[in-house]
Amino acid sequence: MVRPQKSRLVMIDPLINYFKPRGVPMVDLKQVQLTVDELEALRLADLLGMSHEEAGKQMEVSRATFGRIIEKARKTVADALIHGKAINVEGGNYKRVDPTTNRVFLCDQCQCRWEEPPGTGRPEKCPSCGHQEFRRIVDKG
Repeated sequence: MVRPQKSRLVMIDPLINYFKPRGVPMVDLKQVQLTVDELEALRLADLLGMSHEEAGKQMEVSRATFGRIIEKARKTVADALIHGKAINVEGGNYKRVDPTTNRVFLCDQCQCRWEEPPGTGRPEKCPSCGHQEFRRIVDKG
């Protein structure tokens, strides 16, 4: 049985979700799909220059999973650019988080809840007891 896929945290909210070659009518174009989490991976790795480790932490996935996401995203974009295809940005397994809102964490050991500002990476330990097993609490709203 396959394990369910974990939602990837993304800060990007793509206002433009379609790109196509100029001067070619849509009816004449093939298209590829780039998911929102793949677009976020491109933003983190290629635009912001983050390492796979850093970007994986920000999206709350492993380094290896981030590597698979970015590899698929780059292949999709390359296919569109080389073969003159339209790119449709939609879908994927992601949870949008507000980049201006502090992140909330919960310690598994002492149940301490604390906040960290966005963009500071994953904390190393609980500020109360020093335990390294904790989780981020994401608002389901």
